[in-house]
Amino acid sequence: MSDQNWQIRPERAEDAPLVELLNAVSFGPGRYAKSAYRLRDGVDPVASLSFVAVDGANLLGSIRFWPVVIGMEPSLLLGPLAVQPDLRGRGIGIALMKHAIGEARALGYPSIVLVGDEPYYVRVGFARLAPGRIKFPGPVDPARVLGLSLAQPNAMLTIKGEVRRARIDHPVAADGAAVAG
Repeated sequence: MSDQNWQIRPERAEDAPLVELLNAVSFGPGRYAKSAYRLRDGVDPVASLSFVAVDGANLLGSIRFWPVVIGMEPSLLLGPLAVQPDLRGRGIGIALMKHAIGEARALGYPSIVLVGDEPYYVRVGFARLAPGRIKFPGPVDPARVLGLSLAQPNAMLTIKGEVRRARIDHPVAADGAAVAG
């Protein structure tokens, strides 16, 4: 968007209901059945890496990251990344990712993993991980498991193991995903 009238800023507490509504509109109720959501259940997003794109009081998009452990290595899980449906394709999602990835790198996070469409995420440096190297809780299409090394070049090439929640912030009833111990 060359005539960008919007800005990226940290997500605030009062943004949370609008972010949840945007995620509901973008991904529908089936989102809770996905493996990535099992890793988010009972865990707060990394507050310093939660951003929104806004135009005045209007929420245009949002991005959040979650703490995970892959094997024995700390990492981040990207998502959801959501943009208002009528504004998709205008660079908001890419701008949110570039901003957040830069912040994650500056804060010293080693890597980011996600489940998504390779042609979209490759635009900010993500690459498909070798099938079987990391295992999400529940079924995941191996062609959609992507990673990005932040601290050391090619760190995602050697990482392997089960993706687990790094912590539990709120009690959860279901055992959807293991917690690193």
